Amino acid sequence: MRWRPPPPRSSPYITAQGHRQLQDELKERWILRREVTAALSAAAAEGDRSENAEYIYRKKQLREIDRRIRYLQKRLDVVKVVQRPVGPGDKVFFGARVRLEEADGAEHEYRIVGADETDAERGWISVDSPVARALLGKAIDDEVAVPTPAGLRELSIVTIQYD
Repeated sequence: MRWRPPPPRSSPYITAQGHRQLQDELKERWILRREVTAALSAAAAEGDRSENAEYIYRKKQLREIDRRIRYLQKRLDVVKVVQRPVGPGDKVFFGARVRLEEADGAEHEYRIVGADETDAERGWISVDSPVARALLGKAIDDEVAVPTPAGLRELSIVTIQYD
């Protein structure tokens, strides 16, 4: 196995809505942990643990819950909630909804959010993504070139909105 450098850290920025979602998930994980711990205790009381499938499953489930709880606690300590745009509303900054037009006329709409909030189906992209990095600081009618595995993508900014 080869050594690989750790991946770059994601930006600490998050929307207020995303911050609430992380807090809610942490609360839900603690509740779920309580339930799994009770089920694990019941499975352990059944006897031989080495052949007890329920016990083995619950131990694995508890490890996964604990891993996610640790991640959420650490992440909530470092994230910085962005309440409103950091600049004028006529430029692209964190939290912006941007409608883009490609050279062939196809349009796409993206919202620039934190790494913990990305959702491809909703068009929410990370502020660390190549598209978002190319858009930051740009204004309506500006053109940007985004490098992709398929080649350079030419995009033009049609609209910029903030919630």
